[in-house]
Amino acid sequence: MPSAVQPILVTRDVDVLVRFYREVAGAMPTRRIPGDGPVFHQLLRIGDSDLGIVADDAVETGSPGRVLVSIEVPDVDAPLPRVPALGGIVEGPPNDMPWGQRVVHLRDPDGNAVNLTAPV
Repeated sequence: MPSAVQPILVTRDVDVLVRFYREVAGAMPTRRIPGDGPVFHQLLRIGDSDLGIVADDAVETGSPGRVLVSIEVPDVDAPLPRVPALGGIVEGPPNDMPWGQRVVHLRDPDGNAVNLTAPV
């Protein structure tokens, strides 16, 4: 069943963002539009949620704001060594929060704010 609310990231390079979210958050590509040729929309499944990636050569990247993609993963520390090689940035060390989550702040290759979270 698709998510009732589906964030969609608009990017110049769908493949780069798909690879980032696959390797960092365990995202699994599901629906791709069109089925052949250059991709316009790629749907990713992360746990019980969906994240859309849409191609737009005219979009400006680098300093998006006001939206944060928060993703629960089994272990926030495990993917961190791979983030720079995937084009992302780790903004600081993971922290254990008083509400029972371990959280790390990242930027994806387009500059979108991403939190990885896991239960403590």
